[in-house]
Amino acid sequence: MKVSILVPVYNEIKTLPEILRRIQAVGADQEIIVVDDASTDGSGAWLAALPPGTITLVRHERNRGKGASIRDAIAAMTGEVAIFQDADLEYDPADYAKLLGPIQDGRADVVVGTRFAGEPRAVLFFWHARGNKVITFLFNLFANTNLDDLECGLKAFRAPLLKGLRLTSEGFEIEPELMMGIARSRCRIYETPVSYSGRGYDEGKKITWFDGIRAVWSIVKWSVLATGVRP
Repeated sequence: MKVSILVPVYNEIKTLPEILRRIQAVGADQEIIVVDDASTDGSGAWLAALPPGTITLVRHERNRGKGASIRDAIAAMTGEVAIFQDADLEYDPADYAKLLGPIQDGRADVVVGTRFAGEPRAVLFFWHARGNKVITFLFNLFANTNLDDLECGLKAFRAPLLKGLRLTSEGFEIEPELMMGIARSRCRIYETPVSYSGRGYDEGKKITWFDGIRAVWSIVKWSVLATGVRP
């Protein structure tokens, strides 16, 4: 089973070499789709200098956001399964086997990681954790699901399902839009514990309280507009 690893990048030069090394060390039949969202720290030049065949590189001429990067990565992928992987080392590619297992054995169409189910995780911000719980609760309320961690950045999807969604979000609100479409598709969703090495703002963390507000609005909006696809 060919796996496409989708990696949105914006100013991650400090962690790019290590995350690509970890992805390659997984050793599966894979392709790595990296979208450089108009980085200004040298990330784009470093990626462009990699040996041919190492990655598939998509470049944005202007900064557009994580959602736009994810959408362009989906369009470029050719694998049977897609895994979302941030470039900042918060999520470990060593957890890919946990995501892929339920899809490979036919139990699931989508597998979502959860940072709150017993795996090692960094202890960081109280209000971030509470905000995540509120957003996840609202999503479950509107989608009639029981997800534990909507905003977890490590997820796996069967490719036809993912490519069938008509995604439009440009920023971090891509997560509620995407998962509402998945919920509307009535496909088989599993969760699995994953480790989490969260970083602080001094280390380059980008999401803010305003993104939380946009996520709430996105949940309400897509609870009305999302239609889903056949799994």
